Amino acid sequence: MAKILLIEDNEMNRDMLARRLERRGHTILLAFDGAEGVRLAQTINPDLILMDLSLPVLDGWEATKQLKQSPLTCAIPIIALTAHALADDRQKSLDVGCDEYETKPIDFPRLIAKIDNLLQKGACQ
Repeated sequence: MAKILLIEDNEMNRDMLARRLERRGHTILLAFDGAEGVRLAQTINPDLILMDLSLPVLDGWEATKQLKQSPLTCAIPIIALTAHALADDRQKSLDVGCDEYETKPIDFPRLIAKIDNLLQKGACQ
């Protein structure tokens, strides 16, 4: 299974997602803000990143931009996780380099389908 970096500052969301993904056999690594997430991604080279967009220190949009601009991390697929459900927010996420977008509350079966799809094809923008 995959090594997934979950960058999420909300403890309840983080715990719920981590437990459910671990039950599916994935290894979950956690970051609590965007800056920590960028550092961890560069260090551990995860197979996929789940990126909350409303993060302290460095928001998810800027963290994604930094990851997609780096040759070390540009191939790591990123799924935006956000309560921002407007079409403009989705487009902004894709414009900065997110490979997929999932609104909160998370539809877990739909998220799993997106994770599986991205893990199968990989992505370097």
